[in-house]
Amino acid sequence: MNGPVLKDPSIVGVDQVALALNVDPDRGLDEAEAARRLDRFGPNELAGAPPVPAWREFLQQFKDPLVYLLLAATAISLVAWVVERSHPASGGGEPLPFDAIVIMIILILNAALGYAQEAKAERAVDALASMTAPHASVLRGGRVVSLETSRIVPGDVVVLAEGDSVGADGRLFQAAGLRVAEASLTGESLPVGKRPGRLDQPKALGDRTNMVFNGTAVTQGNGRMIVTSTGMDTQVGKIADMLADTQEEPTPLQKEMARVSKLLGLAVCLIAALVLAALALMEGFQTTQDLIDSLLMAVSLAVAAVPEGLTAILTVVLALGVQRMAKHHAIVKKLSSVETLGSASVICSDKTGTLTRNEMTVERVVVPSGQVRITGTGYAPEGTMQPVEASGSDDQQLVDAFGSSLAEAVEETLMVGTIANDGDLHWQVDEAEPDSQARSGSGQGHWQIVGDPTEVSLIVAARKVGADAKADSYRRLAEIPFTSERKLMSVLAAPNDDNERESRLFCKGAPDVLLGRCDRILDGGQVRPMTSADRERILAQVSSLSADAYRTLGQAFRPVSDQELSALAEADAGEWPSSTVGTDQTDRLPEKSQHAPAIRLSADKVIQESTRLESNLIWTGMVGIIDPPRTEVRHAVDQAHKAGIRTIMITGDHPLTAARIAGDLGIIKPGQPACTGEQLDAMDSDQLRETTSKVSVYARVAPEHKLKIVESLQDQGKVVAMTGDGVNDAPAVKTADIGVAMGITGTEVTKESAKMILADDNFATIVQAVREGRGIFDNIRKFLRYLLSSNMGEVFTVFGGVVFAGLLGISQPGMAGVTVPLLATQLLWINLLTDAAPALAMGVDPQTDDLMDRPPRSINDRVIDRDMWVDIVYIGLVMAAVTLIGMDMHLSGGLFTDRSVQAIGHEAQIREARTMGFTILVFAQLFNALASRSSRKSAFLGLFSNPWLWGAIGVSILLQLLVIYVPFLGEAFGTVPLQPQAWLECIALASLVLVASELRKLFNWAVRRVRA
Repeated sequence: MNGPVLKDPSIVGVDQVALALNVDPDRGLDEAEAARRLDRFGPNELAGAPPVPAWREFLQQFKDPLVYLLLAATAISLVAWVVERSHPASGGGEPLPFDAIVIMIILILNAALGYAQEAKAERAVDALASMTAPHASVLRGGRVVSLETSRIVPGDVVVLAEGDSVGADGRLFQAAGLRVAEASLTGESLPVGKRPGRLDQPKALGDRTNMVFNGTAVTQGNGRMIVTSTGMDTQVGKIADMLADTQEEPTPLQKEMARVSKLLGLAVCLIAALVLAALALMEGFQTTQDLIDSLLMAVSLAVAAVPEGLTAILTVVLALGVQRMAKHHAIVKKLSSVETLGSASVICSDKTGTLTRNEMTVERVVVPSGQVRITGTGYAPEGTMQPVEASGSDDQQLVDAFGSSLAEAVEETLMVGTIANDGDLHWQVDEAEPDSQARSGSGQGHWQIVGDPTEVSLIVAARKVGADAKADSYRRLAEIPFTSERKLMSVLAAPNDDNERESRLFCKGAPDVLLGRCDRILDGGQVRPMTSADRERILAQVSSLSADAYRTLGQAFRPVSDQELSALAEADAGEWPSSTVGTDQTDRLPEKSQHAPAIRLSADKVIQESTRLESNLIWTGMVGIIDPPRTEVRHAVDQAHKAGIRTIMITGDHPLTAARIAGDLGIIKPGQPACTGEQLDAMDSDQLRETTSKVSVYARVAPEHKLKIVESLQDQGKVVAMTGDGVNDAPAVKTADIGVAMGITGTEVTKESAKMILADDNFATIVQAVREGRGIFDNIRKFLRYLLSSNMGEVFTVFGGVVFAGLLGISQPGMAGVTVPLLATQLLWINLLTDAAPALAMGVDPQTDDLMDRPPRSINDRVIDRDMWVDIVYIGLVMAAVTLIGMDMHLSGGLFTDRSVQAIGHEAQIREARTMGFTILVFAQLFNALASRSSRKSAFLGLFSNPWLWGAIGVSILLQLLVIYVPFLGEAFGTVPLQPQAWLECIALASLVLVASELRKLFNWAVRRVRA
């Protein structure tokens, strides 16, 4: 049963498939053989991914290079604390390792926040399993039984009927009017007609008309199939395999933060090594205490260099961005995806339901006397008819300009399509409403369709122009169902009014086929013989509509005499039947009147006589149907283009339809062709790369094609956003840098695979999300500039204070041991005080107006580029200089002042100087927060536009005052109260950081002017 015949069952005969699977199609498998096959092949289920324990998900939050660096600093701090506590000369040191404790608290809080935001683990494969039908009708031992789909095995014969979900892949051997909705698997917007005939060559998934697939649904007709694949061997199972094999790439922000963390780690190690080497060369380690003090100083450098709050602030800023995006109907599942979306350079979008409304709409009606355009989209019966030549005519103008014949011909055509129809349209009331409101659509609710969307589109068009009233004047007698061989559907109907009108056969179908059944034409309200010129004109109109991506349906009718109806009657013809032949939707048809013929038609006779009945027809006209684009998408695509973002359509639909929709939306220029899946298969890697760099519309593609396109774009350095709603989109959605699922029409598979979900299924929401992502990235750069320059100032302060300790008066002649300029606890307090609140406030800075006027940043662009590094080092040097100058002014033997040490002693003096330097560094960083909001604009422009920042600055100042003036805090942090004169010195020196930043911006502006 695993021979090569089953590699593609669509290209072999049914008898060969039955032989290979050892099954009699008329009896199916017996229970014993089915049980053996169930043991052999396993249940018809998709393999689910093993659940990830919560503790492991929590620990995943610590997998970050910056976290590793902080953990290393914590370990060094703990070792130094243990050594200090155990050494008698140190006086016991601190009672607890405060540095290590505070850093660990920050890391745990950060991990908890990240875990809370990303608590939903990916369940893509499990969601796939939930799509399969729970039960199926299976032929076992000659009897049709209902089984759980998990018990279906290869070789089973499954009976399909309208409304059934397909529970496995299978080869059809019987089909009557069978149509299957495959949009979720192939992207085809219309239900696909199925027939048992063998295909002459292998075809794409959407064109395998003799196969049905797991996870699809029968919308019309019935049939039987031999199961060829179950479980993970089905097409849906292959997608599940692709999902399992798909690896998520780190986002650009994650990659950049990893790089920054490595640079910081190397810098910390290098600076610590240089300082230790300098101390060893300049002073030497005379005692063990000297070595301990030097190690403590190295820990101070690590604390100073590493922005402990960076990971937490980054997480919080991204989380706040997630909340803002949720208000715009964009639900982000992965925090890091927020910034990635702002970097998107390509948006790959599915067509059906994403760029289009997924609501088939009649837009054109072509009759012998002219063409009209039907306005309005979707299933709401709101619109009018306009001549194609006109642009703003209403119905009255139509009648005035062309007479009543054109309008009546359009109504006649739409009446035919409404009667020859198994669909239904009704107002679904959302809450209790009077029946009159429910019928009129005036209550609170929505329009609900029943049946094939194409058929419903004819009903909607008829209601728009008032043709439904004419259709309601007929009652259905019998139906000749649509078959893929005939490509026609017909309904026998009798009039319900008092006029002596005849019964009619109303017929719709493929125009070329229907035209062959017509010998007359309804032209100007009169029936006349059809000429060869008429046929040529109609076929030319069909070609013209098809070229514009319309699906065409012809309409025709013919009178049916009472004698013909009598010949089709049941042998025991009696009263009018309570139900009609071929349909169960009589509730929407008017009641029989006294003039309707009181006969009962035989369904078998009607179908047997279909060839005769569907001949000598009268052509009335045809309609052009299309799934229209969403009205808001065109503007969104234009905005994306303006922002330098390329929009690509990838769909399983017909190439003409894809190109037409893409042209209407501005994705491509009208007339440009679409690239097909077959063409992609014929390309080598170089050709694929060349194609994906230029072509923006792809049609008739399979899931693996979507994946190839996304991967090819990523290989070109593009940041790719991929939108989708169907199962077929899930692998590409997961692979993309930012996967976007539709929240309303999207399958659970795609939602679980995506990083973002559009709650309103609105493509325009993506553009708004891009704007939000760009604003978040700008703010990330702001607080990175602020944090790193501030921490660099701390590093340079410690480094300069150690190397130039004698010059500044920090160390005195004859002093034993090593004296550091600032204590490790002071440095950690500065980081907590000035890094957390101000940086967080900068993360919600108002967006600038030019966000969507810039091109997307390249994937190779650094979050922290060369110019920013120059800013960081420059501000860090200024910050260190003013801090050390402030300390020098309060030390004896200093460079700028030479205060006497006699009055208070050196220990008290160094404590006062440290308090001075400690406070200057805090205020310098607060001034730096104002300066860092822009690398180009002056800090005084929009100075008060961010109230959160001013609130953070105020809180930081208050807390610093507490540390200085509250006695027990002063003891803990080694501070003393400052005099008013000292405060003036602190603020004056700290403000020089803002002055220096403004001067650099002015200098850079002048350089740009000269270069320009």
